[in-house]
Amino acid sequence: METLMAFVVGALFAASIYMMLRRSLVKLVIGLILLSNSANLLIFTVSGLERGLPPLIAPGETLPAGGWADPLPQALILTAIVIGFGVLAFAVVLIHRAYQVVKEDDLDKMRSTDT
Repeated sequence: METLMAFVVGALFAASIYMMLRRSLVKLVIGLILLSNSANLLIFTVSGLERGLPPLIAPGETLPAGGWADPLPQALILTAIVIGFGVLAFAVVLIHRAYQVVKEDDLDKMRSTDT
């Protein structure tokens, strides 16, 4: 399963970099979304895929009998999702305002409007 997830993460990183190198602002935002999702998936995959194991240890025990799942990567990913959503919302508003001012979506044409 980890090998499949490694290929999926690599494909998402490649697609995000490709989208971010395009000239369109909308494709830049889509690449930013893919990049944040692939980074979250990378953290989740590297932490180990433990199915059906609890992330908590019962009171009074030092170690659970059947193993446990590490809750730290889950907390990191939840935090990254919230931060990524905030960055995405800011980027969409910024791009919308830039489009209103310049009336162009192409980054090269936006550069030529500088005075």
